[in-house]
Amino acid sequence: MREKLAGGFRRAYGGGMECDILIIGGGAAGLFCAGSAQAQGARVVVLDHAKRPAEKIRISGGGRCNFTNLATTRERFLSANPRFCASALAGYRPQDFVALVDRAGIAWHEKTLGQLFCDGKATQITEMLIRRMNGAELWLDTALNGLTRGPDGFSAQSSRGVVRAGRVVVASGAKSIPKMGATGLGYDLARQFGLGIVETRPGLVPLTFAEQDLALCKPLAGVSVEAEIRHGKTRFRDALLFTHRGLSGPAVLQISSFWQPGDMIEIDLCPQADLAAALRDRRGQGGRVGIATVLGAHLPARLAEAIAADLGLAGARLADQNNKTLDRIAQRIHRWQVRPVGSEGYRTAEVTVGGVDTTYLDARTMQARDVPGLYFIGECVDVTGWLGGYNFQWAWASAHAAGVSLAGGGR
Repeated sequence: MREKLAGGFRRAYGGGMECDILIIGGGAAGLFCAGSAQAQGARVVVLDHAKRPAEKIRISGGGRCNFTNLATTRERFLSANPRFCASALAGYRPQDFVALVDRAGIAWHEKTLGQLFCDGKATQITEMLIRRMNGAELWLDTALNGLTRGPDGFSAQSSRGVVRAGRVVVASGAKSIPKMGATGLGYDLARQFGLGIVETRPGLVPLTFAEQDLALCKPLAGVSVEAEIRHGKTRFRDALLFTHRGLSGPAVLQISSFWQPGDMIEIDLCPQADLAAALRDRRGQGGRVGIATVLGAHLPARLAEAIAADLGLAGARLADQNNKTLDRIAQRIHRWQVRPVGSEGYRTAEVTVGGVDTTYLDARTMQARDVPGLYFIGECVDVTGWLGGYNFQWAWASAHAAGVSLAGGGR
């Protein structure tokens, strides 16, 4: 016998809970999926070990949540199968989420490169997602101790008792920012049910350098410059920040998702000018101006002085330099080659590159091909976006794809 509970749930005598859909993870993807999945009246439980839901939403965008990017295309995502994300992204576009935000009365603004932010606090997005869940239950501070599958569905052993569900969605995130509770739970569950994992590594993370490169970086800590950073055929032009540990800023975070240990990266510290031509032109004007002063017209003064000193030209006058020296100065600034020794790791990484191998998932529904009723969405999947709202858009899109499937095709 079972007793009917408020919200349509049933509790089996002995403490077990029954629901139609169990979502493991109360982050962006999990909350969004709950709202989509129960749109047709399904009984949904969202389980998370954290004390508060969607902590990444709360801290993102400096507390204003960069909730999507209008320039979203599949080319702005990394994956072993670059085409996998196309179906979900086409099924739920940035404009769809913007419409949801508008209906909730949340004011927003666009920054550069299509990035959309809340005018107010990021928690407005979390509150909107929870309201959208309607009758779904949210179990916080609840550990998952095991998940098994039988003829009649799944059985989850949690710190609040057993939950039986016909279908399960794994939206547990990945390894980035462990101080917020991030774990590799999603990978463990994938392996348990026979799915493969593409090797994971930190992404959108500051890079660290050997002492010879730090000798330049450390004294410049806090200096920011617009730069173009290159790794193979991949290049990004954005702000670069010198730190005590090495290099950070949007340009470095972007390239970090592509960089592999041992690789060299090349940096143009002045992409807006042809410095060889500019130096020749300025030399032709005569005068006793110093090289650092001339460079300071194109670079922050501290950086200009550091580069002149690094080249052995501290205090040197421009008028005294031949073309070969001017070319050497320009080369040093336009094609600065450095070899990172590592990154700051998952501790500060905004995302995890790699994850559940998409070969094992249906691109239209996010369901495991060989495990009916089991879905994987969000960051635990091997789909990683660029910096700038793309990863949230993947959360919404992958959650929507699964949610529509779970709700029987309803929107």
